[in-house]
Amino acid sequence: MNCMIEARAVTLGYAGKIICPCLDMAISKPEIVSIIGPNGSGKSTILKAISRLLPPVTGSILLNGKDIHRMRPNDVARLLAVLPQSVQAPDDMRVYDLVANGRAPYVGLFGRPNANDQAAVREALEATGVSELAFRRLDTLSGGERQRAWLAMALAQQPQILLLDEPTTYLDVHHQLEFMKLVERLYRELKLTVVMVLHDLNHAARFSHRIIAMKSGEIFADGTAPAVLTTENLRLLYGVESTVMTIEQDGCAHLVCFPHDICNGYEA
Repeated sequence: MNCMIEARAVTLGYAGKIICPCLDMAISKPEIVSIIGPNGSGKSTILKAISRLLPPVTGSILLNGKDIHRMRPNDVARLLAVLPQSVQAPDDMRVYDLVANGRAPYVGLFGRPNANDQAAVREALEATGVSELAFRRLDTLSGGERQRAWLAMALAQQPQILLLDEPTTYLDVHHQLEFMKLVERLYRELKLTVVMVLHDLNHAARFSHRIIAMKSGEIFADGTAPAVLTTENLRLLYGVESTVMTIEQDGCAHLVCFPHDICNGYEA
């Protein structure tokens, strides 16, 4: 059964400041969804809300029809895993031990991992290509290796929904592309629903089935890459003039965006 997450008439904010005044959104099938928009538009706020980290001021976040904030944390964690922007663990921790933490919703606070838990850890290590790094310390890994290790921890939860907040921000071009291709493969092989916040419009265009564009805390556009990533939309979203075109590569068509000038009189 597909896992569905839905925001109904949700207002989101921090310390009395409203970021998203009224959000309605539903994700009901396995697909890759990218949330884009300028800084401060509410992208990460939405991700925190649908991951149960930020209670809504008003409205409801539903997971399979149930209010996510009334569900037991372990029940949520068995359906939904999160890789936030900033993640920390002791530098001397081994990759295997990090990934094993993903089994916490199944093992419990004082439980011992069983054969199923160990198998899930091995599968997550293999799926993300870090099996050979299993007994390396985190502080010996490259940025790309470390990000894949954190992704493996999320996969060890065996979720149906994977939430990623700017997962390529600290990676170079090679490791960005490697990570995005890995996410695409995991979607395809595991039938995951992937929701991620991205700044790179070309990554969003290439790897997403659906793009949600945010502006001033509201959904500005929602649809396929060609429908959302238009010259006019990018002008209104980011205040830049862009060239949007389709290129052919290895028999596949890819939409690409080239911002090249700043608009005068732009209002965020």
